Amino acid sequence: MSPHAGSTKTVLPELLAPAGSPEAFRAAVAASADAVYLSGKRFGARKYAANFSDKEIEEAVRYAHSYGIRVYVTINTLIHDRELDGVLEYMSWLWSIGVDAVLVQDTGLAALAREYLPRLTLHASTQMTIHNSDGVRWAAEQGLSRVVLARELSLYEVERIAEETRDTGTGLEVFAHGALCYGYSGQCLLSSVIGGRSGNRGMCAQPCRKPYALVQGETDAYGRPEKLTDVALKEKYLLSPKDLCTYQHLPELVKSLVASLKIEGRMKSPEYVAMVVSTYRRALDAIATGTWEPSREAYRDLLMAFNREFTDGYLFGDRYRKLMGRDAPDNRGLAVGRVERYDGKSKTAFIRPSCPVTPVPGDGLLITLPGEAGRELGFALNAAAKPSPRGYLLPVPAPVPEGALVYLTSSPGFDARARRIIAKPPADVLRPLPADLEITVSSSGSVSIDGMVTRPDGRTIPVSYRPEQALEPATTRPLTAGQLEEQFRKTGGTPFVVRTCTIRYDGGLFAPMALLNEMRREFFHKAGELLGASYRPSPEDVTKVQNALKARKSGRSHPAQNVREAAGRLRVAVITDTPDSVIAARDGGADAILFEPAIPSDRHTCGNRLPHDLLRMQIREALDACRNTNARFVLKLPRILHDGELERILVEIRDAEHNGLAFCMSENSGTSHAIARAFPGMTLHGGAGLNIFNHAAATRGAPKYSLLTLSSELSRTDIAELTTSAKIYGEVSEFALIVQGSSEALVTEDCIPRLVRQCRGDRGRLFALRDETGRVFPIHQAADCRTRIANAAELCLIDLLPEIRDAGITEIVIDARFRPSAYTAAMTRLYREAVDVLGEPGSHRDGKLRDLKERVKALSLGGITAGHFLRGLKE
Repeated sequence: MSPHAGSTKTVLPELLAPAGSPEAFRAAVAASADAVYLSGKRFGARKYAANFSDKEIEEAVRYAHSYGIRVYVTINTLIHDRELDGVLEYMSWLWSIGVDAVLVQDTGLAALAREYLPRLTLHASTQMTIHNSDGVRWAAEQGLSRVVLARELSLYEVERIAEETRDTGTGLEVFAHGALCYGYSGQCLLSSVIGGRSGNRGMCAQPCRKPYALVQGETDAYGRPEKLTDVALKEKYLLSPKDLCTYQHLPELVKSLVASLKIEGRMKSPEYVAMVVSTYRRALDAIATGTWEPSREAYRDLLMAFNREFTDGYLFGDRYRKLMGRDAPDNRGLAVGRVERYDGKSKTAFIRPSCPVTPVPGDGLLITLPGEAGRELGFALNAAAKPSPRGYLLPVPAPVPEGALVYLTSSPGFDARARRIIAKPPADVLRPLPADLEITVSSSGSVSIDGMVTRPDGRTIPVSYRPEQALEPATTRPLTAGQLEEQFRKTGGTPFVVRTCTIRYDGGLFAPMALLNEMRREFFHKAGELLGASYRPSPEDVTKVQNALKARKSGRSHPAQNVREAAGRLRVAVITDTPDSVIAARDGGADAILFEPAIPSDRHTCGNRLPHDLLRMQIREALDACRNTNARFVLKLPRILHDGELERILVEIRDAEHNGLAFCMSENSGTSHAIARAFPGMTLHGGAGLNIFNHAAATRGAPKYSLLTLSSELSRTDIAELTTSAKIYGEVSEFALIVQGSSEALVTEDCIPRLVRQCRGDRGRLFALRDETGRVFPIHQAADCRTRIANAAELCLIDLLPEIRDAGITEIVIDARFRPSAYTAAMTRLYREAVDVLGEPGSHRDGKLRDLKERVKALSLGGITAGHFLRGLKE
């Protein structure tokens, strides 16, 4: 609950502000945020922000708590095994200084934190990709008190999740303003596969803001593109979304069961933070008192702060063109008018205004040229615009055509207003914390000051102070009780306000006003210290945690060579998405077939709907193809399943279970929770979407998996470290690794081919993106109306199978989705042959593997890459 709830019964959600620097933090506090989220120099998802040193975090927590503001620290990245001890020690320190919550992505880290830091509040980052009710239930069972939901949910879906999970007490947080990711957070590897900079490690290079060309063509018998031609589009920034703005919809959000509204922007300036947070603060406070109406001036302030054009987001139904800003990826500013004519003699343009803001000298302007995508004229205005009937004459440095749009992109006046917000003393803008005092003066003059300070969460902090100096008998004008109360109600410069003041004093004594002021200052200084301490654990509790973490460190008694079991025979698994490819994988010698069927969606208007009984027919056909064979059939579910889709697939799993289905693979914790809940006897496998990055993610938490596919962002060293640690620390699953295929770089609700046609076509045609270097990234569309973008080069680790086996992997996986059955059959046979030669002498074996690699390369799409297996990610 927000401390800014009004006098009515309206309960406001928390207003959560970003802070990428100490300056932005001060801006958030000055703008009356209820809470601020920030990151240290390590382990946060915004490594390119200034971020906070340990000393700065401690100062921020102390400062925020003195005004009743909460501080959340992000550790929302995936953590390597070698980093776990250091991260746990860091989290222990954060807990010791009173941080209100830590946001985490890594499920293994969350499990360890629950074990060693049970009193540290944890929030599930949006990087966990929680997007259904079972995901929230899973988070609650793992001890996470809040979930930041995926941005792709509608408000209806959010409210449904809130109702379905109300009994868990888990708070739900949604993004209310700021930049949108193109793909589902936590599942996007685009920056990783392009340049080795992983968003899962806080280093996203934002490739979605780069230009791409859309190409289309045909595919050959193996699914490789041929006869590619460019699609003529005016837009170049095909993956760039607009910025989210829910200002107009705040009453709906307040009425929902959402606990927190999050402003994105840890890479933004303090001025941005000040203006955006203060705008939302004023709106929320007005909603609480029933006096709010949308303000055009406030909306213009939000536009001026930063925008790539605004969208209501998935939250309020925007999709495709309403959500995407494909013509430009950067700040648009405020549209102030349109060019009606240009006068070459005076070098001025007549502007027909579109808003009441007229540019003034010093303003930054941008004029976009119609019909010329990407062409813009930017300049600083040096002379005043001249008023003219129905508009004004604007000095411009170059000719501009009729119809060109004029944007105000920077304004010294706007910046000055933002800086005035930041400069205001907190006591002038923040609601003070109530203090209830009882002052007792004995007949001898000794003073006792006792009181209670109330935090925004309702917790009361007792404060007692006994001044050393006493009041003296009065000789002329004795101190009255009223004067005493008046002095102690003067709390200026502190975060407190005296709510009640009880005076027990019989009179007849005297004290200088300076002495009373000193008593008051000392009391409230002590109140501030006790207030800060109330957020921190006791030193004894901190010591216990530190000792437990030391014991964990010293508990590794087995070196790697003593726990490494003899490497066994690798099994070959194949991911397919059609019954024909199931048969091809089976006939090619696959040990396991992971079938991901088409799951029709009701969520989009689509010109090519699939019959709903197709899902059951596909599963039955694929299952029957593997009956009475040595191939293990696994029903693999997609990474993303919203509640309605998940309910539908659970019905089909029930039918398939009656027909002999014994194995399911999930790529999301919510989906895994649903399967384990509905089918307790089902053997569960974990897919790459679970982001298994360390032994704790593999061995702790629930549900239990009999086999786990490790993250494709791990190197051979990382994998060996993980599998070794898993054997030391806990119950061991078997581990799989994707070794072949066009890696899924992201999954998105957008549909790029929709720019030129209504719905998905047949497998004989291909759409793809070509970047500025000429690399071609295939676009795959499925029946769920989501788009997958694959890497430009195909992953191939066939010549590295000996190292993969020795690193502790037992099952290698070929991803043959979106490829014809001919590809599936050929690639399965090649890897089957590779596994069969692993037992041969080294030099002979290596020669055969090199030959097989060349044969794989000949079948691959866009060439081959070893991914991150050899060198790992850039750090």
